[in-house]
Amino acid sequence: MKRFFLIIALAPLMIQAQLKYPVSAKSDHTDEYHGTTVPDPYRWLEDDRSEYTADWVTRQNKVTFDYLDQIPYRKDWQARLEEINNYPKFSTPFRNNAYFYFYKNDGLQNQSVLYRQKGLAGKSELILDPNKFSAEGTTGLGTFAISKNGKYAVVGKSAGGSDWRTFFVMDLQTKKYLKDSLAWVKVSGAAWQGDGFFYSRYPAPEAGKELSTKNENHQVYYHKAGTTQDKDQLVYEDKANPQRFHTVFTDESERYVFLNISDRGKGKEGNSLWYYDSKSGNKTFLPVIREVGDFQFSFVDEVNGQFLLQTNDGAKNRKIILVDPLHPEKENWKTLIPEKEENMSSVVSAGNKLFVTYMKDVTSRVYVYDLQGNPEREVKLPGLGTASGFGGERNDKFVFYTFTSVTFPPTIYKYDIASGETTLFRQPDVKFNPEDFVTEQVFYPSKDGTKVPMFVVYKKGMERHGKNPTILYGYGGFNISSTPGFSPARIAWLEQGGVYCIANLRGGSEYGEKWHEAGMRQKKQNVFDDCIAGAEYLVANKFTSPDYLAVQGGSNGGLLVGAVINQRPDLFKVAIPQVGVMDMLRFHKFTIGWNWIPEYGSSDNKDDFQNLLKYSPIHNIREGIQYPATLVTTADHDDRVVPAHSFKYAATLQEKYKGNNPVLIRVDVNSGHGASNLKKALETTADIYSFIFYNMGVKPDFSSISQPKKAF
Repeated sequence: MKRFFLIIALAPLMIQAQLKYPVSAKSDHTDEYHGTTVPDPYRWLEDDRSEYTADWVTRQNKVTFDYLDQIPYRKDWQARLEEINNYPKFSTPFRNNAYFYFYKNDGLQNQSVLYRQKGLAGKSELILDPNKFSAEGTTGLGTFAISKNGKYAVVGKSAGGSDWRTFFVMDLQTKKYLKDSLAWVKVSGAAWQGDGFFYSRYPAPEAGKELSTKNENHQVYYHKAGTTQDKDQLVYEDKANPQRFHTVFTDESERYVFLNISDRGKGKEGNSLWYYDSKSGNKTFLPVIREVGDFQFSFVDEVNGQFLLQTNDGAKNRKIILVDPLHPEKENWKTLIPEKEENMSSVVSAGNKLFVTYMKDVTSRVYVYDLQGNPEREVKLPGLGTASGFGGERNDKFVFYTFTSVTFPPTIYKYDIASGETTLFRQPDVKFNPEDFVTEQVFYPSKDGTKVPMFVVYKKGMERHGKNPTILYGYGGFNISSTPGFSPARIAWLEQGGVYCIANLRGGSEYGEKWHEAGMRQKKQNVFDDCIAGAEYLVANKFTSPDYLAVQGGSNGGLLVGAVINQRPDLFKVAIPQVGVMDMLRFHKFTIGWNWIPEYGSSDNKDDFQNLLKYSPIHNIREGIQYPATLVTTADHDDRVVPAHSFKYAATLQEKYKGNNPVLIRVDVNSGHGASNLKKALETTADIYSFIFYNMGVKPDFSSISQPKKAF
């Protein structure tokens, strides 16, 4: 049955005249950058704990939620999103000794619950229910690391979606916590060695500025289970380089202890790698890779006292090398798996094999090699999509992996290492028919002629008449690929005749480091050009038109949205910038924003400043421009991209845009860079979908949605 839209002839009444926004006080504050004076009239909004900022947020939220409340089908979106999300979801299992651990969400639980079972046929046993961490379900499980003997586990809790973690230690036999409580943990794992573990933390921040102050002096400690934090042993710090990350991990045997150092605050893309051999009795770190430079080195496994590393040194698409720690000089490296035409996106080891995943046109290809780098076979995946998992221990006979695509829900498979046979392990029972939808991969030319891939997803039988509500999603940065993955929320959008598009913009890792480099620093404009060209492709091919096209992105993708609607506001009816990096001149002043300097550059550098000023969303908002209807989203506990970015952006856009399209900011509470629980995530999505449809003048129809035929 084809779906027909009710196109509202007259736009909703609230869109007829400009909303009355809260007054945002302006100051005469300016900054000097290399001889250029730049006004910053909303600098006061950077103080996220001041009573003035709190009052501003309260008044903005009132306008926003009053607007959203009068959308007649907002609750219908919420109900359908809850319904389509309400099915059991499982994670890929992981093994520790005789137990298999896995996460399960019964359907609409705010947090997934951790279980274990003895063997694959054992009875499930509840280990941790993060839904009980806080009354609102907004404290999540950020870390769970089991000791090698299976006796203890580090439990890292995150309150309100913050990046800060507090570590606790659980006795897995009694399921009770010991007295341990470790504060101010950030950018850290928990690496067990014996009856203790290594972790990384920062000194306690100034009271009241925990979510905004710059994080410096990353320290590594060793903590013994059952003791208090003041007894922890300082393992490593470098006060001379306060913006370095220092993390420690151990190999499977816990014999080798590795120190990873990166210096992104100085614009370095790579890392150095040091180690010590616990059997030697000497705990002085020795170099494997001595200097922090522009190349990345990731530990894969230890083979007869030598180290397998993945690197992009001399291989933009990455390769696997073998390094003898006693002779770690570059001339002694041995290449085991050379660079290929496709990007090597990941490599893990299990059962004395290497599982290497390559990306071909943004879809996974997985190959098995022995530890000497000899190819053995390809893992036959269920189709074109994204595969993850495969990791394990030396004595494993099988591994698990998860496969998914845009309309293929995450499905878990068991892979037998000896035979290469894949069998279905766990399949979700979803409340829709995946065969009702079509996924196309298209390639379109960007401004400079570069071919850019894009996934376009829609309901079967959809007509291309230029009036289909369409979301164009993009990220384009930090060497992160926008791979095809599943989201139940997208199905709700597609059911209503919506088109969903994922553009694989430059700046990601879809085609290796060359693709990344083509969208960073002085070449960042390529990312915006790629997004604009994607929108033009969708319009030219009548998937949609500017009156029915929304652009959406989060974090670095929020920056993307802010930049493209400044440059081409005529292309979009709606803009959804989420937790965006909007002030490109000051991003490095907060929390770990300095970590992004290798990607963007820094306003402290004259050439970088001139480039950043050209596209910084806040600094390029113009008067007299017809901006799209804009819903900015952020959260009060976002200590990665601090909400001041979104506050200042919304205030500036409300000040300068005089048209009738709404410019609203939605500030969530007790959430961080992402929603702190499922309920909040679904509420945000319902508001976004409602806002998009309302401003496109399209009314969804939920009456004809029925339970699907069993097809998955």
